[in-house]
Amino acid sequence: MNLPTEVRYRSYADWTDEEKAEIRAHVAASPWRANYHIEPKTGLLNDPNGFSYFNGKFQLFYQNWPFGAAHGLKQWVHTESQDLVHFKETGITLQPDHENDSHGAYSGSAYPIDDKLFIFYTGNVRNQNWVRDPRQIGAWMDKQGHIEKFDDILIKQPADATEHFRDPQIFNYKGQYYAIVGAQSLDKKGFIKLYKALNNDVHNWQEVGNLDFGGTGSEYMIECPNLVFVDDQPVLLYSPQGLDKTELAYDNIYPNTYKICQTFDTNKSALLGASKIFNLDYGFEAYATQGFNMPDGKAYCVSWIGLPDIDYPTDRYDYQGAMSLVKELSIKDGKLYQYPVSAITSLRTTQEVFGDKDQTDNCYELDLTFAPDQKTELLLFADQKGQGLKLTVDNNKGKVILDRSQAGVQYATEFGTIRECQLDQTQEARIFVDKSIVEIFINKGEKVFTSRVFPQADQSGLKILSGQVSGTYYHLKG
Repeated sequence: MNLPTEVRYRSYADWTDEEKAEIRAHVAASPWRANYHIEPKTGLLNDPNGFSYFNGKFQLFYQNWPFGAAHGLKQWVHTESQDLVHFKETGITLQPDHENDSHGAYSGSAYPIDDKLFIFYTGNVRNQNWVRDPRQIGAWMDKQGHIEKFDDILIKQPADATEHFRDPQIFNYKGQYYAIVGAQSLDKKGFIKLYKALNNDVHNWQEVGNLDFGGTGSEYMIECPNLVFVDDQPVLLYSPQGLDKTELAYDNIYPNTYKICQTFDTNKSALLGASKIFNLDYGFEAYATQGFNMPDGKAYCVSWIGLPDIDYPTDRYDYQGAMSLVKELSIKDGKLYQYPVSAITSLRTTQEVFGDKDQTDNCYELDLTFAPDQKTELLLFADQKGQGLKLTVDNNKGKVILDRSQAGVQYATEFGTIRECQLDQTQEARIFVDKSIVEIFINKGEKVFTSRVFPQADQSGLKILSGQVSGTYYHLKG
């Protein structure tokens, strides 16, 4: 949604109660509001931020401009959860109300230290000529949810980076706090900076160097870098904008990617034994994935179901964006697996044998098994005309194909209407549908397709078009 700069950066205090009520009414009129995914109450939701475990609960913020489906004066909105499935907004927000974040609280991370949660984020600051000064800044959140911002700038824009320098992620490696920050070099190539906290004091950060992860620099910016450890192996999650498609095949405007590495050499600022680059998700929408490690070593991640610089059908209702389901990470045979946490089954209400259905409420889970050496075609969001979201599992050709060309309101068609991946054999899939969201997990998370679909009013059925497939249909509650 294109709105003038003066609207997008208008002070929160200047918005009247009448204007806010009108925005809420627009949102309430949407036919596509999700039941069990996090969506913004109003306005834009983009990156997941501050994903962490603190005070006996999971903490997850999302970046938000609350006055429309546009990127403006961003805040963080806080949610918490006991089970990584049911997230509740607390009313706590990280507002753009300090000289170090005057033009927006941009993305970042969080880590529990002693009895407080350290929040590490980018303050977006612009001068009167609209020149950006990106500042990596911090705050404490106590157990009562009170946020106290630091006055000092923790990391300033380095000499070898442009103004595109953001998204700090703090992590603990062998008892030492480190942080990585996404950056763009002066010759417009993406890279990552590594820092460490001197004496583990988060007020005092020292540059270690530019992180060597075997990248080529074919992208012009790296956003939202995250380093997580899966079975002690370093895994780099990142969003490389402008990545050369000869390096990685992808169709979305920007990809969300990962590399599995063997070791982390903190002295050399290097991830050694890095794999080639892989797509983290093969669907139409997944970006800015944020991961973290629990004290017991488990690694979880969550993604923004959306993409920068794309207009969505919900824009007309003054909101955009959603959070994915939380996924646990594991490595098998050199591949990164992402799979919903086990507590997701708590959403199930009724179940029945999977088969054709003329009508659902588009709020369900499918647990399916596919026949080997066969081609199977399914329609989700099916209507009586035989249109819908077409999922093809072709075990003869080793492909999974998702086609949304006949599903709902069309948008972003310049990036194509089909997504696919290679897979020798698809044995099973779990599919989650939530009004306008689809998340498909193939072979227990070996491949993942995350997408938005905005169905027409009559598109709510399920249909088996060809092939052999069996399984269970679960209705899900919000």
